[in-house]
Amino acid sequence: MPTKPKNRDFVHVLAIILVVAGTICLIASLALTYDKLKVLNNPSYRPSCNINPVLSCGSVMKTKQADLLGLPNTIYGLIGYTAITTFGALLLSGARFKRWVWLSLQLGVSVAFIFVHYLFFEGIFRIHAICPFCFVTWMATAPMFWYTTVYNIQANNIKFRERLTKVRGFILRRHGDIMISWYVIIIGILLKQFWYYWKTLI
Repeated sequence: MPTKPKNRDFVHVLAIILVVAGTICLIASLALTYDKLKVLNNPSYRPSCNINPVLSCGSVMKTKQADLLGLPNTIYGLIGYTAITTFGALLLSGARFKRWVWLSLQLGVSVAFIFVHYLFFEGIFRIHAICPFCFVTWMATAPMFWYTTVYNIQANNIKFRERLTKVRGFILRRHGDIMISWYVIIIGILLKQFWYYWKTLI
């Protein structure tokens, strides 16, 4: 039998996060895919998300980091975020899932979260530009990963050893603070790294 969630209110909130954030990421992936195809067909095409020297999809799209295993990153985004959004919609409809399904979701959002950090690092410190649509997916992927993790810890899908009980309790008590801290750190890095440009706008 499927595992019964311990906290239906939390599951409902998680489902909304997955649907809303997944849909946002899916739209961003669609927009990026469209622009990517345009750039492939016409190297001089100017993507709609080229806003300024810092916020520029075009300069990011033409780098090797924009592809993985010969496919544009946006293709993986279309597949992955469609699956996540669908999972959230099923949760909202009242579906129940076994532990292995939850752990599969955990694996998927964890890989996505790690990958967006890789893209964040490459964009900020090596390419020296921010793709606005990528930025949107970074911001939206974080709560999908974090609150899936919190739920799986809460439901004991992710098990902690006895000596880590305090860590488990801290995560469950302060999950909101941890999420806010992540956003503050990311925004702080963006402000510091590109301050040479931001200060010209003040």
